[in-house]
Amino acid sequence: MATAQPTTDVLADKHRSTLDQALATIRTRAYWSPYPEHPKAYGADGSLDAAAGLAAHEAVLNGRFELDQPGTDGWTGGEISPYGPALGVEYPHADVDVLLPAMRAAMPAWRDAGPETRALVCLEILARISARTHEFAHAVMHTSGQAFMMAFQAGGPHAQDRGLEAVAYAYEEQTRTPAGRTAWSKPQGKRDPLELSKEFTAVGRGVALVIGCNTFPTWNGYPGLFASLATGNAVLVKPHPRAVLPLALTVKIAREVLAESGFDPNLVALAAERPGEGIAKTLAVRPEIRIIDYTGSTGFGDWLEANARQAQVYTEKAGVNTVLVDSTDDYKGMLSNLAFSLSLYSGQMCTTPQNLLIPRDGIATDQGPRSYDEVVADLAAAVGGLLGDDARANALLGALVNPDVKARLEAAAGLGEVALASREVANPDFPEAVVRTPVMVKLDGSKPDAEAAYLSECFGPVSFAVSVDSTADGLELLRRTIRDKGAMTVGAYTTSADTERAVEEICLEESAQLSLNLTGGVYVNQTAAFSDFHGSGGNPAANAALCDGAFVSNRFRVVEVRRQA
Repeated sequence: MATAQPTTDVLADKHRSTLDQALATIRTRAYWSPYPEHPKAYGADGSLDAAAGLAAHEAVLNGRFELDQPGTDGWTGGEISPYGPALGVEYPHADVDVLLPAMRAAMPAWRDAGPETRALVCLEILARISARTHEFAHAVMHTSGQAFMMAFQAGGPHAQDRGLEAVAYAYEEQTRTPAGRTAWSKPQGKRDPLELSKEFTAVGRGVALVIGCNTFPTWNGYPGLFASLATGNAVLVKPHPRAVLPLALTVKIAREVLAESGFDPNLVALAAERPGEGIAKTLAVRPEIRIIDYTGSTGFGDWLEANARQAQVYTEKAGVNTVLVDSTDDYKGMLSNLAFSLSLYSGQMCTTPQNLLIPRDGIATDQGPRSYDEVVADLAAAVGGLLGDDARANALLGALVNPDVKARLEAAAGLGEVALASREVANPDFPEAVVRTPVMVKLDGSKPDAEAAYLSECFGPVSFAVSVDSTADGLELLRRTIRDKGAMTVGAYTTSADTERAVEEICLEESAQLSLNLTGGVYVNQTAAFSDFHGSGGNPAANAALCDGAFVSNRFRVVEVRRQA
């Protein structure tokens, strides 16, 4: 295999400044992104514009997706778009007894390349993904059910940001220890000093397994993929069977860049499964698998943590995201912000608020006192107004990702008094799409029979307006919810300094990310790479945060070689 050095020099010219800016930004926490959010920014410098991206996507459909991986023993597929059409793509099915040894064999040269080269190769992979953002947008849209603009942004530049952020943290953690040989000398008084030559090498743990999710295959997949790759590991990507295409495209691009850079492309591979095969459990306990990244249900996340004992396991599971509504000095802005947060992508985000804790005696606002019933009715009206136009509703809601979400939505209406009924929305471009507006259900927080509903995650376009006896009772319920069930996000609205301090203290003690008094264009269910932490790793919803030093530092070990000088 050709040496990587000439290509690495070229990559340094292209990407070192981007890496330096990423390293600076994770320290300042300022806004920055090298990947354009607007669709019209693409089409120059070899990137695909809208028409070319759609054509590239359509060219992949109804055919075999070649990857030239070792151990291919057949073909598998079966993705059906939440918007209706079958994708018709077949992916190579791997014999992991052949593939995993090939991946391990690729690691020594990747280890020896060092942190900077690995980071630069990862940045080249991300740059090529970015150039095909329009193509990725269609792949994400037709596997996740996201509306096109959300698929474009969340599945494209925002996912790429998270991948780059992971590379930056990986580089920073690996370079804390000096590279190459260092001289060590210990004075011995009148005697000659003790002298050694010491060499420190960041060594990956082994093969990393990324278990992809259905709703955000790239956004949730890229942090673990790039954190593991940048720290010297090979990465096996096991996509969700309903959302293979976006990660298959990623794997293909990664393999091309690795080969062009002089490395074995088997550092990154795809493990697509046959229907009902359930290979995630099989792979997770293989001795070769030393790192696992997983986003999905609590049940399987708990199983991984308990059974994949040979691996370092990073999980993002389920939580019950809660907003405490105590008071506000911008009632209209609060309603508008909450309405958008409840509606975006039909609530199919791990950060979407579920429980709204509202004192039964009402709240103080800049428009005068509002009772519990009035707050709930006004919020229902705000959601109804936001989604009253079908074109706007389709652009915000997307499609329900699978039948389980639809079943939960329909069952929620039977849990209490319906404050906002869900309605069907027709999508003229995709008549088979299942599009539903959110349902909001009123529950009495003092009644034990209601607790089973609001203390269970109801993933999808479902929210519960939970009446509490007082703000103090709401604070206690908030604490209990985070501690027992976990939360990816917490929100609060209050004009009281004391209440604000109390909410903040709860979130600090229970390790939950808090958003206070959001009334503008930033929402509780959105996070910005390089600045916001996604999850904390400190409550039951997730055992890791995207991204921080802890997310990358346990993916490698520093091995020391000492030599007599």
